[in-house]
Amino acid sequence: MNSGRFVLSRILDLIHRQTLDRLVKRYDAESRVRHFGCRQQLVCMVFAKLTWREGLRDIATCLNARPSNLHHLGFSQPVAKSTLADANEQRDWRLWEDLAKGLMRKARALYAGEDLGLDLANTIYALDSTTIDLSLTLFSWADFRQTKAGIKMHTQIDLRGPIPTCIHVTGARQHDVGWLDSLIFEAGAFYLMDRGYMDFSRLFLIANAEAFFVTRDKGKLQFTRHYSLPVDRLTGLRSDHVGKPKLAKSRQAFPALLRKVRYYDSETQRELVFITNNLEIPALTVAMLYKSRWSIELFFRWIKQHLLIKHFYGTSPNAVKTQIWIAVTTYLMITIIHKQLKLPDTLHRTLQLLSVHPFEKLTLNELLTKTDPRTSDNPDCKQLTLFEL
Repeated sequence: MNSGRFVLSRILDLIHRQTLDRLVKRYDAESRVRHFGCRQQLVCMVFAKLTWREGLRDIATCLNARPSNLHHLGFSQPVAKSTLADANEQRDWRLWEDLAKGLMRKARALYAGEDLGLDLANTIYALDSTTIDLSLTLFSWADFRQTKAGIKMHTQIDLRGPIPTCIHVTGARQHDVGWLDSLIFEAGAFYLMDRGYMDFSRLFLIANAEAFFVTRDKGKLQFTRHYSLPVDRLTGLRSDHVGKPKLAKSRQAFPALLRKVRYYDSETQRELVFITNNLEIPALTVAMLYKSRWSIELFFRWIKQHLLIKHFYGTSPNAVKTQIWIAVTTYLMITIIHKQLKLPDTLHRTLQLLSVHPFEKLTLNELLTKTDPRTSDNPDCKQLTLFEL
């Protein structure tokens, strides 16, 4: 009999007990707690995210089905639906935010050498938001429209990974561009944004921080050209102009030089206009940078579909934010494992394998690394070969 540890336990080893204990103390998260601490809450929620549980009863039923498994995971009593609900409602969600930020730093260090194919050493961030629809009856605090509720998840990711570096959850009514006021921009980095962030006063904040942005023109920009740069039309480029906004109000909001690159995308058969404050990089790189922004859309799809940020286990703002941050934590743990084991396949395959083997007593390397059974050095393998290959 294999006396090893569960796959789920090995995943959670990425959360150091001392780190979690320090955060628990910071937020006084276990006062008057007898048997269901933050560690047990984390186990339940990560299990739910990995195995796509859709409700609290579903989580409790699956975990309680094998009491011996619970004991090995650190539970002294069966999981009660109400206890897990209370923990999500009452324990400060900022604990899980801080926990995820620690994993962000670890994941970014692992992926720092990723090649984006852009011939740029700069850090490249993509910014965007996604709206998560909610029931107005259950989430009245998140009113959005007359008949529906919703929240908005403002996100910044480092494209090398991609790894989220900043997430801010607000009501769905808040406009995307307002989030830029609270961000701290990194000198020398590129920030990729869609045209919803086209606001000259906010873009000038990025330029003032000695950082660069690439965004799309809304189609209404009046531009005064100072000079033009040559382009190779065979690459899809149509023009590359340097100048300033024509309108006095826009020019006052952004008094520095801007660059306007026009590009024809043969795949979508559309002509796109990009705006950037970087006057040095090739015009084609500007277009390719914006195209790489699509990674953030894939991240949103991953979080919402693969980790089920559509079914919430509680209705209060605290419960919703707790679930979002633990889902992000789960995503980060998968990316770290994927990179540490140097797995060649997609993150989705890694998630699929972890999701169906949470209580197997295997090492992560055994579970996730493909091996050829003909070259296995397992001494217990007694199968003879019928034919010579």
